[in-house]
Amino acid sequence: MAKIDFGGVVEEVITSDEFSLDKAREVLKDEIIVVLGYGVQGPAQALNLKDNGFNVIIGQLEGDEYWNKAVADGFVPGKTLLSIEEAAKKGTIIKELLSDAGQVATWPMVKACLNEGDALYFSHGFSIVYKDQTGVIPPENVDVIMVAPKGSGTNVRRNFLDGSGINSSYAIHQDYTGRAKERTLALGIAIGSGYLFPTTFEQEVYSDLTGERGVLMGCLAGTMEAQYNILRKNGHSPSEAFNETVEELTQSLIRLVGENGMDWMFANCSTTAQRGALDWAPKFRDAVAPVFEELYDRVKTGKETQRVLEANSAPDYLVKLRKELDVIKKSEMWKAGAAVRALRPENREK
Repeated sequence: MAKIDFGGVVEEVITSDEFSLDKAREVLKDEIIVVLGYGVQGPAQALNLKDNGFNVIIGQLEGDEYWNKAVADGFVPGKTLLSIEEAAKKGTIIKELLSDAGQVATWPMVKACLNEGDALYFSHGFSIVYKDQTGVIPPENVDVIMVAPKGSGTNVRRNFLDGSGINSSYAIHQDYTGRAKERTLALGIAIGSGYLFPTTFEQEVYSDLTGERGVLMGCLAGTMEAQYNILRKNGHSPSEAFNETVEELTQSLIRLVGENGMDWMFANCSTTAQRGALDWAPKFRDAVAPVFEELYDRVKTGKETQRVLEANSAPDYLVKLRKELDVIKKSEMWKAGAAVRALRPENREK
């Protein structure tokens, strides 16, 4: 393990320098890795494992769009692509990468397929932490482990292909075999993690649900909409409002933050922008702090879990979801976004 100072707090992280891909192959050489679900994380993790030479089988509902995607990606029906139950019976490591609601719906079936010494793997602590609501309670004779990439499946795959990897947290909830940690670290390296840092199932799910609803998605979308609407209300054109709200952030400033940090980005913009950002950042921080307090409390107490399970298990869930997403897609702001993206040089050339 490497000891890294994160702003005065020393953490231990794992990279491929400490745990090589060859070591991962040795640890997992006799394992059959089954990936249940080929929706979001499933394709990325399965393809990365496959490209790294591991034995991978997909479990998916036969004939649906995700099954067809797996076929297009090179998995073979009857061999490396099976029904969820058939796949689960074959695996020694069962990767639960179905949606949270999907894990709840299929759990009795999956549980019946587990054998002594198997590893039950998650990329999210949801089902285990909120077991009173999900009913996902693993038997005592299996390892229960987690590797949680800090990014979407799209970026897990994209970063793997460009060689950069994506950072992941890892946790061991139950170590029946005595090999749970080495299995976990091997799987983290095998899917192409940039580095691995320790957490718990509880800490992962609390931070993840807060992040998704907060800065990463919900807060970001809401804040963008608020600024865009204020600019439009005051007579700015859709192009100007979108560029000042989204385009400059995503195409310029956030890249600088990612490369060098917020302080560097502030230091390398105009003095007018610096002063404004430094003066207004605390105002926004203090304004949204109560919202984050409420959000974290709802996550920790399971209220957000209840909301997710009720909404996502409804028979008309996909119909309602499409309607909600269409509201965003058809809004002036994101229509303006589509027009702005089409004007990028790389898109004009197509």
